[in-house]
Amino acid sequence: MAPKKPLCLPSLLLPILTLLLPQAGTRSFVVDRDNGRFLLDGVPFRYVSGSLHYFRVPRVLWADRLFKMRMSGLNAVQFYVPWNYHEPEPGVYNFNGSRDLIAFLNEATIANLLVILRPGPYICAEWEMGGLPAWLLRKRTIHLRTSDPDFLAAVDSWFKVLLPKIYPWLYHNGGNIISIQVENEYGSYRACDFNYMQHLAGLFRALLGDKILLFTTDGPEGLRCGSLQGLFTTVDFGPADNMTRIFTLLRKYEPNGPLVNSEYYTGWLDYWGQNHSTRSIPTVTKGLENMLKLGASVNMYMFHGGTNFGYWNGADEKGRFIPITTSYDYDAPISEAGDPTPKLFALRNVISKAFPGPQVKNSAQGSPNRDYLYGFPMVPKRIWAQFQEIPLGPLPPPSPKMMLGPLTLHLDGDLLAFLDFLCPQGPIHSILPLTFEAVKQDHGFMLYRTYLTYTISEPTQFWVPNNGVHDRAYVMVDGVFQGVLERNMKYKLFLMGKLGAKLDVLLENMGRLSFGSNSSDYKGLLEPPILGQTILTHWLMFPLKVDKLVKWWFPFQLLKRSHPETPSGPAFYSATFPISGSGGDTFLFLPGWTKGQVWINGFNLGRYWTKRGPQQTLYVPRPLLFPSGALNKITLLELENVPPQLQVQFLDRPILNCTLHKTYIYSLSAGVQGTSEQWALKGR
Repeated sequence: MAPKKPLCLPSLLLPILTLLLPQAGTRSFVVDRDNGRFLLDGVPFRYVSGSLHYFRVPRVLWADRLFKMRMSGLNAVQFYVPWNYHEPEPGVYNFNGSRDLIAFLNEATIANLLVILRPGPYICAEWEMGGLPAWLLRKRTIHLRTSDPDFLAAVDSWFKVLLPKIYPWLYHNGGNIISIQVENEYGSYRACDFNYMQHLAGLFRALLGDKILLFTTDGPEGLRCGSLQGLFTTVDFGPADNMTRIFTLLRKYEPNGPLVNSEYYTGWLDYWGQNHSTRSIPTVTKGLENMLKLGASVNMYMFHGGTNFGYWNGADEKGRFIPITTSYDYDAPISEAGDPTPKLFALRNVISKAFPGPQVKNSAQGSPNRDYLYGFPMVPKRIWAQFQEIPLGPLPPPSPKMMLGPLTLHLDGDLLAFLDFLCPQGPIHSILPLTFEAVKQDHGFMLYRTYLTYTISEPTQFWVPNNGVHDRAYVMVDGVFQGVLERNMKYKLFLMGKLGAKLDVLLENMGRLSFGSNSSDYKGLLEPPILGQTILTHWLMFPLKVDKLVKWWFPFQLLKRSHPETPSGPAFYSATFPISGSGGDTFLFLPGWTKGQVWINGFNLGRYWTKRGPQQTLYVPRPLLFPSGALNKITLLELENVPPQLQVQFLDRPILNCTLHKTYIYSLSAGVQGTSEQWALKGR
């Protein structure tokens, strides 16, 4: 909560406390350029921070994760604010529940962590569209992250809502926010629009005043376009990069201030179809120690990664479109499930180290009163007895974990059978197919339907020109699944059908680009499909409200009908299950299933893609499960093919590193539990 007035205290104690407690009027966080350091309330200060994203962690677990960060020796937390998470429609704002930014700031205060805030408007973060709202794309001529008046008008409206909310939380106002980033790695964007950056800086100053420290962050190659005169310049790089070269380059843009690495990478993100990323403990700890020896301030990205629940994962474009996995474990010091890892304890040891002995002086570079390391003046030893004081007390142990199953799911029905419930308002008619953005469908799925105007008796090529499937298309003729088209990957199918046959194309949005070219990433059928030599027209489009169906309609079992014996293509499956005792965190394992979406008690866990990997399990936080005595419900939307046995299992550890290039079928019978254990061990 925001700072309150002091309580009434005995008159003898009040003067003493007044002297001891820093008041809002005397609080300050500034750059001391004469001595290359920060000053917090006039005292030399260096932050050792970690990134945690409140939007990737259930609200009930925020306090747990922040407490573990503080007990690791951190004195600050750095996090983004995703615009699209808070403004789902123009002028419609949501700061409730897991979106309660002020509640998160309060939890950070309770954990005794200062805050480094990164409000964007663009954040990257491997998040859907880099945090920008998809509704911006409804104006086809908009130029994102530039001084385009349409973009600036939307940005201004957003920040005039957001920034006044955080104003009371600025450090000099009695809050915990010591600095705020303007934009995010803007130098990596193709536009290099200084007018845009100057507009943002002016807007931040107008709404927040001139006392708060504003800064920029860029990779070493982005400093030219990303830095801005009047803003403090920081850099980001990982353990494998050349620290000396990068900090030397930083000095061209920030000659006298403290050295800051705003994103020191403790791990890395994962993409579907590639291996799980890791960074070795010795490499990460050595890099941190070298920076701390210089007196640099460091933020570790990520310290706790979390999960891309629902449809919130982003994507990159590196030669082709590559979406990011549901797990954002990041090989971070605190695991996706919130458990301390060996990497955390190793970093904690580095942070708590006594300052090393005298360093070799570089007399050519300066003062007889300062030591040098790697060519950079070190902060005088008298300031630091340790890199960072570690709070007393042990770190909490790993949370309890639960194994359960196997569970057998039953078929609820093909997706097409639920069309009236998925799109109760009915379809949109158009001669040519429209994009998701054109029909205001920001996430998830949309069904495109047309009818064959002649009989096709021989297999005939069906394709979409100009790589126009964004991102995956599940094709059905008269309800029979024909196969998949995929952006950059699979461009054609061969179809047959009679005159009047119903052609359905279910389009999945796999997440908008969050980095790379960061172009306007429209979703759906971007071009009209072609069958043989015929351009297909007269489309019906059904924007699907899948989450509402799962959460509100399925519990009442509104639809009862016969089901095919061997279903294929998009279909819903579900099961109910109890848990014994208090249960624990668990990891949903879906062997033999292909690709789809999972809900637990109506909560969208995210995407699974067992066939492609590397992620094989989905993290299920304990708070999502009902306690003993109540039935839990799991719902799957499988988009392609199912295993012979419609079974899933809950494991007590994740499997994050199994990239599969063919469909594997696992037995989940009672006698082969050891097989799952083997896979689980490989996954970590």
